[in-house]
Amino acid sequence: MRTWGITDIGLVRKENQDSYDVRLIGDYTSAVVCDGMGGTNGGRLASSTAVQEFQKKLESTFEKGMSVQQLQQMLDYSVALSNDVLHAVTLENPLYQYMGTTLVAAWACDAYALVTNVGDSRAYHITRQGIHQVSHDHSMVEQMVERGEITPEEAKHHPQRNLITRALGPDAFVQADSFYVEWKQGDFLLLCTDGLINTVSDQEILFEVIQNGEPDTCLERLLAISKQRGAPDNVTAVLLMNI
Repeated sequence: MRTWGITDIGLVRKENQDSYDVRLIGDYTSAVVCDGMGGTNGGRLASSTAVQEFQKKLESTFEKGMSVQQLQQMLDYSVALSNDVLHAVTLENPLYQYMGTTLVAAWACDAYALVTNVGDSRAYHITRQGIHQVSHDHSMVEQMVERGEITPEEAKHHPQRNLITRALGPDAFVQADSFYVEWKQGDFLLLCTDGLINTVSDQEILFEVIQNGEPDTCLERLLAISKQRGAPDNVTAVLLMNI
């Protein structure tokens, strides 16, 4: 498996409140992307803490020979414990009472990947046949799309597009969504924050990943497109390729 990662402050924000990490745990690749919230009072702390706590819990819990069901339970457990850590900080320090973060993660081997998410950072499965959003956005605009009130394209520019309905940190308990993805040699998984999603279309992502050059420079090309369109938010992405 090959992996690439990139994070950038963008052209408007004063601080990069996104975080990501990719590491090998046993025979699996574990990748996680988080997008912090809470302004200067905690967004960066929330995302960096969630990334490190999540990966640390996976490393301490993983055992060889685990079934897919056990691995999924391990991911859920790691999300819950990461939330416990963040929520404790919000209770202990008034400066951080409004902090939180999204989380999207992939636990991948050569036959399949387990994806988990909280919030509106996304996971995509990309092949030569097309691009498929694996994760489910926990956001106000996604609820409006599901009710037929706005289109997915309108959601990108809606004034409430930054309002999420789930996050790590604000509440004592959080529910993550989980997905099983079968993938094969030559397939890609992309994890990214809404800073990329809101400036680059799914079809543009597909084109850059599959057709417009080597995977080594794919994330730089996507970041360049985002910056050409103003990059109003931090941009973070991790790309995994099944080789």
